[in-house]
Amino acid sequence: MNETVLTSDDFTQSGEPFALFGKWLGEAGKSETNDPNAMALATVDETGLPDVRMVLLKGYDQHGFVFYTNFESNKGLELLSSMKAAVCFHWKSLRRQVRVRGPVEKVTDAEADAYFKSRPRGSRIGAWASKQSRPLESRYALEKAVAEYTAKYAIGEIPRPPYWSGFRILPQRIEFWQDKPFRLHDRLVFTRAGDKWETERLYP
Repeated sequence: MNETVLTSDDFTQSGEPFALFGKWLGEAGKSETNDPNAMALATVDETGLPDVRMVLLKGYDQHGFVFYTNFESNKGLELLSSMKAAVCFHWKSLRRQVRVRGPVEKVTDAEADAYFKSRPRGSRIGAWASKQSRPLESRYALEKAVAEYTAKYAIGEIPRPPYWSGFRILPQRIEFWQDKPFRLHDRLVFTRAGDKWETERLYP
């Protein structure tokens, strides 16, 4: 069991939560078997019914947390409708989690183009071939689409599909949670107040 205690320094380091997040993410990178950047993304549909799925964090800074998706997928449509989201990182090996919630914004075309270009060629082809979240008549249909786009973009760069881009969650609240004996867990919360962050502890 992780015995590190969240101290007052964790509240005040740089006056914001991102230094602590970076520290925890770095430690998770050494202990998690797969995808330490995986996070559960929660959205709501037009009726207010929640939906959640795992996605990968692809970047973060003091502005927010970035991930990419097909805007025509269920999650893309739900995000475009509400422009709000929440995510949860759970690092089982460290018995820690981080929860983030707030409005979202689209990343710029330049950001999306740069990330799309960095993806493996097969993943870029897949972004064209997959009609994400829509009914698939057969596996053959998907494989056929992959073959068609592979032939179409056999030479040169593969452009980014117009419906494929990213979102940035602009955090209003970030909670750091750490397991402790007898369920007396550490909970440290940062809440945005204008250009600054307010901090407090919560009962477990």
